[in-house]
Amino acid sequence: MSENPRNTYREEASELLSNLEESLLELEAAPGDPEIVGSVFRCMHTIKGSGAMFGFDRIASFTHDVETVFDRVRSGTLPVTRDLITLTLEARDHIRNLLDAEFGGPPVDGARGESLLFRYRALSASAATPGAQPSEAPSEPAASVGPRRWRIVFRPDAQAFLNGARPTLLLDELRALGACGVTAHLDALPNLEELDPELSYLGWTILLDADCGRDAIHDVFIFVEGACQLSIEPEEVDPPAEAPPSRRQPAPAAETLPDSPVAANLEAPDNRPRAESAVASIRVGADKLDSLVNGVGELVTAQARLTRIANASGDPELEFVAEEMERLIDRLRADAMGLRMLPIGATFSRFRRLVRDLSRELGKEVDLATDGEETELDKNVIEQLNDPLVHIIRNSVDHGIERPAARLENGKSSRGVIRLSAMHSGAHVLIRIADDGAGLDRDAILRKAVERSLVAPDVEMPDAEVYKLIFRPGFSTAPAVTEVSGRGVGLDVVARGVASLRGSVDVRSRRGEGTVFTLKLPLTLAIIDGLLVCVGQQYFVIPVADVLECVELTQNDIRAMHGRNAVVVRGEMVSYVPLRTLFGIGGAPPPISQVILAETDRGKFGFLVDRVIGDHQTVIKSLGPVYRGVESVSGATILGDGSVALILDPGKVVQEALLCA
Repeated sequence: MSENPRNTYREEASELLSNLEESLLELEAAPGDPEIVGSVFRCMHTIKGSGAMFGFDRIASFTHDVETVFDRVRSGTLPVTRDLITLTLEARDHIRNLLDAEFGGPPVDGARGESLLFRYRALSASAATPGAQPSEAPSEPAASVGPRRWRIVFRPDAQAFLNGARPTLLLDELRALGACGVTAHLDALPNLEELDPELSYLGWTILLDADCGRDAIHDVFIFVEGACQLSIEPEEVDPPAEAPPSRRQPAPAAETLPDSPVAANLEAPDNRPRAESAVASIRVGADKLDSLVNGVGELVTAQARLTRIANASGDPELEFVAEEMERLIDRLRADAMGLRMLPIGATFSRFRRLVRDLSRELGKEVDLATDGEETELDKNVIEQLNDPLVHIIRNSVDHGIERPAARLENGKSSRGVIRLSAMHSGAHVLIRIADDGAGLDRDAILRKAVERSLVAPDVEMPDAEVYKLIFRPGFSTAPAVTEVSGRGVGLDVVARGVASLRGSVDVRSRRGEGTVFTLKLPLTLAIIDGLLVCVGQQYFVIPVADVLECVELTQNDIRAMHGRNAVVVRGEMVSYVPLRTLFGIGGAPPPISQVILAETDRGKFGFLVDRVIGDHQTVIKSLGPVYRGVESVSGATILGDGSVALILDPGKVVQEALLCA
């Protein structure tokens, strides 16, 4: 078997395991919902069936036993309990480990799986004792179940074998449902010299006599849905019905196929419209997307050079071509960046399990609420966002949310709430993690900071500055080290992780009411719109998303301020940072300079430059580990003439300037 089908299964199974975890957590909140029970069952059934199809026998065998338990849940003979949900979540993790082991991960101890199955059997046995309450989630309406005959017409796509499909296994699963007869369709079979052994040419009509409904039959084909032609219809059986075909005797139904509309479609598959269930999308590897975006970035740089040459040439035709290229590349850039934008909801859903497990471990009652799941963010930002969010949520559950008794004493509900939300704000995304817990203890944080000599004992600090101390490496106010917290590494990871994304984190808290962490992150880490400026012979790029306006500043204006780095804009005095002084750039400033006003975490600030050149599509390049400590510069870009411009982080520039003042 080729590697491609195995990798396809790995991706599909990973998605199914994520869906399984989400469905199990939903089922815990609504144990009588038959749709959720069906979703759990279908996830397991697909993992099992496709695992067997692709040769992952350990996964298929283990999942089959778990699936059998949930088949009892579907039939109403086994109730949904918290213990069953916990056990199935552990089984889901075991399947994940089995999958990783198939692709080079650490080996999995088989005893773990046997232990889980033993616990399942114990649960099943206890459910069979008197007094157990069955689930109210029948798999299908009673009217749809009963002894009946089904006519199933199945023809896999021509590429089925190349994708790892094994139709014989599907037919075996049908035989497990009841007595059936199978007739093969040979109409598409080519002459021997034209036959490709890797393609699928056959189709089948199956007459199945089984005490099951349509959904049970459909589940057999769930993995190949969208990659086959499939019809499942009940067939009337006259009272003096013939004996049902045995498993070894093919049903004599081939003669009637030409009169069937399904069979007519099978005879001319190329003229048949695609099934409505076909997915109008394709799966593309992340490396290919990254390569595409990198290629677009090189095009942006080359286009900037072309525009520069065209403007210098004075040739109208060349200028027209350069403008047309710029328009096309702008559109290509927007399309390429759009391909990497993903909704953040999938990331949010992962934390439901984290909150559930932590609250159980700590003896607390905590719910996770989410909002703004449709907000889109660059996939690279989302991938690097996981660790910061994990540590903030762990901190909120452990330090923020009180125990149920303490909450009731304070007039709160016994169940705490952590709310994850996301929203767009210009070229940024704001992600908030809010809890309704005890809030941060300002005095305890200051005492710890004084104890560690981080601040002077008599220092006066605003709340916002005090709360920033919790992001210092090794800082913790926990009285004891536990498995969850106390080592002071969690929020330090948050600060470093957010900084690596060119973002910022803000903390607001009110004692007794809760804490809100706000992460401000760029939409993308690849290409941004920037404002190109210069100081002497050095070029800088300031993200357009941060820029408010530009104002002129003469030497007379500078002298009128008597040495203060400030400018008056419509009656408002705004401080500015002279980049020439901050970066030690030589030479004299021009008679008229420019102040770029920008919004930062510390309010409105200006940046004094010699000249504003104009808008610039900025392809962000990393400066490498040597410049990792230079926080005011977030990257670099290559200009049309081959020179390098540094990309400034306005907030970090202001912070550095204030420290140097």
